[in-house]
Amino acid sequence: MADHGPVRITGNDLRCADIVELSRDGAGRIELDPAALERVRVACDLATHLSTWGNVYGRTTGVGANRHVAVDPDRADEHGMRLLRSHAGGYGSLLPDASVRALMIIRLNQLAAGGSGVQPDLVTGLDAALRTDSLPQVHSHGRIGTGDLAALAEVGLTLAGERPWATGGIDPVSIGSGDALAFMSSNAATLGEAVLAAADLGRLLAAGRVVTALTYSALGGSPEAYADAVHRSRPHPGTLQCAAAMRRLLGNQDQQLPARRLQDPFGLRTFPQVAGAAQDAWTSLQQILTIEVNAAAENPLIDSGTGRSYHHGQFATPHLAQALDHLRAAVDQVAQLSAARLTNLTDPALTELAPFLATGPAGSSGIMILEYVTQDALAELRHAAAPVTLGNAVISRGLEDNASFAPQAVRQTATVVRTYRTVLACELVGAIRALRLSGVELPDAPVRTAYDRAVTVLSDNTDDRVLTPEIDQAERLLEPFADLEAGEVAGR
Repeated sequence: MADHGPVRITGNDLRCADIVELSRDGAGRIELDPAALERVRVACDLATHLSTWGNVYGRTTGVGANRHVAVDPDRADEHGMRLLRSHAGGYGSLLPDASVRALMIIRLNQLAAGGSGVQPDLVTGLDAALRTDSLPQVHSHGRIGTGDLAALAEVGLTLAGERPWATGGIDPVSIGSGDALAFMSSNAATLGEAVLAAADLGRLLAAGRVVTALTYSALGGSPEAYADAVHRSRPHPGTLQCAAAMRRLLGNQDQQLPARRLQDPFGLRTFPQVAGAAQDAWTSLQQILTIEVNAAAENPLIDSGTGRSYHHGQFATPHLAQALDHLRAAVDQVAQLSAARLTNLTDPALTELAPFLATGPAGSSGIMILEYVTQDALAELRHAAAPVTLGNAVISRGLEDNASFAPQAVRQTATVVRTYRTVLACELVGAIRALRLSGVELPDAPVRTAYDRAVTVLSDNTDDRVLTPEIDQAERLLEPFADLEAGEVAGR
C-alpha cells in the first residue's frame, strides 16, 4: 500500500482503512495527538480522585462476581498486576503480527478518547511500542464478546516487562492499581481481526464483480439485467452499486450488446441483487467498526465532562457480532452464484463449446474437477456462515449471563474469506478457458484488461492435467482484480 503520511491518533477519527494499512505495513507512521494525551491525564486524575471517596469497579474492588469485594488497602499497590496476571490466560495459536498491530492501534486510539482513567505513561508506552514495531505475544483464544480480557492482559503484562516481546521491546511501564481493568476493558483484539477480515472480504466482493464480468462475456450474457432503469425501480444502494460496476466493467453503459438468450441463468441475472445485499451488509459492518474503534467503551467510564464514573455494559458487542453474522450469510449467497456460474461454464447449451470445456479425445474431463473443489470450499463456507449469535454463556457465578460471541464470528468470517477466494478462483479458471476457446472479442473496457492480465498468468494448455497450480494462480489474480474494479490501477 502507498504511504499516505502520518496517521494522527486522536481518539475520535481513526479510519478502518488506516488500521489495515498500518497493521500490514508497520505502524511507525502513527502520531499521538498531544490533546488526546492531555485528556488521558485529566481522566487519570479524576479516576484517582473518585477512588478516594467511593468504590470504582476494578480499582477499589475486585471484578466479576467479586465486584463488591473491597481491595485490601495494605495491598492496593499490587492489585493492578494481580488482575493482569490472573486474566492473562489466553490459549491457542498466537495472533499474527498484523492482528497484534491492529489490536494495539485500536486500543491506543480508544485510550486516547480519555474515558479509561489509565496513567498517561501506559498510553505513551503503547505508543512507543507501536512506533518501534515492538509486538507482544497474544494468544488467539479466550474471548466470548464481553471484553478481550485475556488478550489485553497479555499486552499489559508485556508492557510491564513480565512477558517476553515477540519482536523488539521497550522499557517496562509501571502499572498502577487502577490501570489493569482500565487497560483490559476493551474488545480491541476482536475489533482488529474484524477490521482486517472485513477489508479482505470487501476486496473479494470487488474482485468477484470482475470475475462475474468475465463469465458473463464467456456466456454471452444479457445486459438488460444490469440496466440502470431496472435498478432505479428498486434502489437498494448495494444493488445500484453492483449493477453500475457491471456496466462499467463490461463497457456497455450506453449501449445494449446482443445477448444469446432472452433471460440468463440466475448466476448472471440476479447477480446485482445478491451481490448488492452483501455489499450493503459490508457497508453496515464498516459503519459499526468505525464507531467501535473510536469508542471510549471502558467499564467503568471515567467521564471528565460530568466528573463521574459510570458502571455500564458497553463491553457488550451485539452490533458487531450480528453484523458479522449478516455479512457471512450474505456472502454465502454470493458464493453460491459463483458456483452456479462455474456449472454454467461446463454446459455446452450455454457456452456453445465442448462439455467441461475439454479439448482432448472423447471422454476428456476438462475443468470437471473444479466443480468438486468449488463445492468443497462452498460447504466449508456454508458452515462458517452459520450464526454465532444464537448461543449464550453464563459465567462468573451467574453475574455475567450474556455473550455476543463476536470473536467467534470474526474467526468464522476469516474462514469465509479463505473459502470464497477459492470459489472465485475456480470460476475464474473456467471463465478464462471459455473465453480462450470461444474467441469472443471483448470490448475496450475493464473486462478486457482483466482478461489480458489473466492470460499472462493462467496456462493456455487445455489438455487434461493437474489444475491445482492454476487455482493458486487464479487466487493471486483476485487482488489486482479488486484494484481494477475500483478503477485505481486499471491496466497495471
